[in-house]
Amino acid sequence: MTVHGLEGSIRAGNEAITYYKDPHELTGKCDFVMANPPFNVDEVDADKIKSDKRLPFGLPGVNKAKKVSNANYLWLSYFYSYLNETGRAGIVMSSQASSAGGGEAVVRQKLIETGAVDVMIDIRGNFFYTRTVPCQLWFFDRAKGKDMARANHVLMLDARNIFRKVSRSVCDFSPEQQKNIAAIVWLYRGQNDRFLRLVESYLAQAIEDSQAATEPLATFENALGKLLILVQPFAQLKRESDPLAEPWAELTASQAMLRADIEDFKKGTATLNAGWKKAGRDNAGLNAARLALHPLADRCRDLTKQIDLAAKLSTRLVDIATKSLDARDSETWDNGDVNRARKALEAARADAVEALRLGRYFVRQADWLQDRFPEAKLRDVEGLVKLADRAMVEAHDWSLTPGRYVGVAPEAADEDFDFEEALRAIHIDLKGLNEEAAELAARIAENFEELGA
Repeated sequence: MTVHGLEGSIRAGNEAITYYKDPHELTGKCDFVMANPPFNVDEVDADKIKSDKRLPFGLPGVNKAKKVSNANYLWLSYFYSYLNETGRAGIVMSSQASSAGGGEAVVRQKLIETGAVDVMIDIRGNFFYTRTVPCQLWFFDRAKGKDMARANHVLMLDARNIFRKVSRSVCDFSPEQQKNIAAIVWLYRGQNDRFLRLVESYLAQAIEDSQAATEPLATFENALGKLLILVQPFAQLKRESDPLAEPWAELTASQAMLRADIEDFKKGTATLNAGWKKAGRDNAGLNAARLALHPLADRCRDLTKQIDLAAKLSTRLVDIATKSLDARDSETWDNGDVNRARKALEAARADAVEALRLGRYFVRQADWLQDRFPEAKLRDVEGLVKLADRAMVEAHDWSLTPGRYVGVAPEAADEDFDFEEALRAIHIDLKGLNEEAAELAARIAENFEELGA
């Protein structure tokens, strides 16, 4: 708060104190509440809190020892009670709470009947750094009960298939994934213009990034050309059964094709940019502009494969020259310059691939939104979102678990997988491994002969 120049009343305390006291006397005063309370705490003394004004729906389940066996609904009741008549809350909660039975189910029903439960979002496991458990996001809106279009509905959103891997054990949302989830809520609230502005921003970013990719593509092309110039005198020496003949021919052919395709890519991005400036910014115009960008996204994908292939072929070429043909001993081979050229090529490859990824990435973000919501209006999407009315929730035992409403998402095809390209890359790697194996076998045989002598 200090860093952002905000003033507030900060007081010492912990969850044990919060269960029994409201030191800030917040009931009915808050415009907004954000909270990530401890999950599934037990043994809260029921007698001490049974008359607490922060529990408008009464106590959840109490055991024989007069303890609240699970405090999840204490927290939910507290945060609801803190809101003023137009207050809103966002709460991280254990996934157990949304379908809990007994006294918790009674409190949940009463909470739903207020009309304040606005949005429920399922989150997969591994979003916490120290816990692997899944969770849910609860959103309250006290003003929602006065909005006849939304009063008797809850937006159920299953985001368990939306994530990115941070590490093997930690996931999170990318900035675009966060925006896309928010965009669904915007449609639910009738804020269609915000949805369209987000789609527009993705398309504009895709074109901008694609145009910016022309520079790293040129850098890669130059780096590849420099390496080929250094290797050419050695590669074109006349040898019987020359092991460099095939990779050299394949690499030079790949270079020529890549040069032509990069030039086409430059012209294509310029044409698309000119068309984008004239495109309509309504839903129909943005849909048309997005579809017009699909060939650009495909070119980004294809150029990435070509660049990776050229880099792989160049590595194999140099490896054959140095390991099998003793290129370091040749007057036509400068090992220092070749190594520096290889490192420069790899750095240029990484930059070019990343630049191409960005252009395609933002087209796919626009696809994600407009394929699911083609009219820029909220609709049910299997496995993702369902607008559940009060009767439907009641029929599901007042459960607020999104997965029970949205169904199962169809399995998505991997559009990036190209069997022929994958097989070609494996073939190149296998050739290199076979050559290394043959060389190693020859050394072993030679060593045995020396031992025998």
